[in-house]
Amino acid sequence: MNRKLSNILLIAASIVTQSLEAKKEIKPNVVIFLTDDQGSIDVNRFGAKDLLTPNMDKLCETGVQLTQFYANSSISSPSRAALMTGRYPQRVGMLKLASSEKGIAGMPGNEITMAEVLRDNGYETALIGKWHLGYTSETMPQAQGFNYSFGHMGGCIDNYSHFFYWNGPNRHDLWRNGEEVYNEGKNFSDLMVKEAIRFIGQNKKKPFFLYFSTNYPHYPLQGDQKWRMYYKNLPHPRDKYAAMVSTIDEKIGMVINKIEKEGLRKNTIIIFMSDNGHSTEERTFFGGGSAGELRGEKFSTYEGGIRVPAIISFPALLPQNTVCNEIGMGADWMPTIIDLCKINWDKSDFDGKSLVSMIKDKKSTPHDVIHWQVGLLWAVRKGDYKMVGKENKNGEIIELYNLNEDKRESRDLATTHRTIYNDLLKERELYIKSVSRKQPPLNE
Repeated sequence: MNRKLSNILLIAASIVTQSLEAKKEIKPNVVIFLTDDQGSIDVNRFGAKDLLTPNMDKLCETGVQLTQFYANSSISSPSRAALMTGRYPQRVGMLKLASSEKGIAGMPGNEITMAEVLRDNGYETALIGKWHLGYTSETMPQAQGFNYSFGHMGGCIDNYSHFFYWNGPNRHDLWRNGEEVYNEGKNFSDLMVKEAIRFIGQNKKKPFFLYFSTNYPHYPLQGDQKWRMYYKNLPHPRDKYAAMVSTIDEKIGMVINKIEKEGLRKNTIIIFMSDNGHSTEERTFFGGGSAGELRGEKFSTYEGGIRVPAIISFPALLPQNTVCNEIGMGADWMPTIIDLCKINWDKSDFDGKSLVSMIKDKKSTPHDVIHWQVGLLWAVRKGDYKMVGKENKNGEIIELYNLNEDKRESRDLATTHRTIYNDLLKERELYIKSVSRKQPPLNE
């Protein structure tokens, strides 16, 4: 049976329950701030000593800072697919970057998104910013549960012309509710804030879901001038990247200020994370971001490519100014939000697990094993041990690390810890059978 159809009865039951409970309590609002290519430590509270990030830090002060949190991929589209569906990217068929060219589909339309779940349970839903999960009418935000959308469909745009620059021809990419719009010369992050503030103001008397998916600090590195001047003494390219981080920190603060001004902050769930690790691509001058002591970066399955800064803040229910060192992943937000919003929904198809007990009651991680696949690169984590693999024409190169003792992934234990090696390899084989999808090369 189609997964969307299988939840019809649950939706109906939830609507009835909602009407009965409406007088008892107000459903919490949900806001997700997703940054793009932000390094593992590139928030002051996560370890950066040279960045000014007061608004991200304030979220830590009013919530829970997650120090072992993972994106489900080290590249954009698969990571976002997991966030939106609660399922591994391989399971939803999102194996590589979605196209930035109009007319090419991305994540299958029959996947149930977080926006669909919330919309069907009485929420107003909006995507503001980057989508990157499909560029056809069936796979753009309006068909994936968003009542309102404003932003770009591809991987990145110039923040002033709103054109996608790559191999050509250059393509304009700015949309509102599926219709192309033009705002030449206007800074995209400022437009995002304006749209978000308007959406909050229009929906302050009803529960809303705002997915604020920014393309910062992803290239092109076009931070606000005040921040470019602030960081002028940092070395290149850290200075340009830092300006992007502080620019988006300031914009996030503006959105949160609106939520506070409307008296909604206590009853609003705010989630913050990056979609993957920092970039070392040519267009970001081969660096700028940082994973600190961690090995790897964007595109890699080492820790620096997949471990990301993450925060959840919900003053009405969750602890404040606390640190959680347990393991979580992007796909966990779907079932976590369902639990926090008290939605009646079948969670059996999710790879993600609700983190409510881990965060609220300080329980251990709900995960026994976590998997990644990025092109021909893969990884498995089970407890303290992590296996990293790379397929090539001669077979596979497989490494094993103890992250508790060696977070830098510098001492390969593959030849000395054969029992653990074989156990994780078996977990990998079971996972491949369960998702049963052929993995394409990373650059396909």
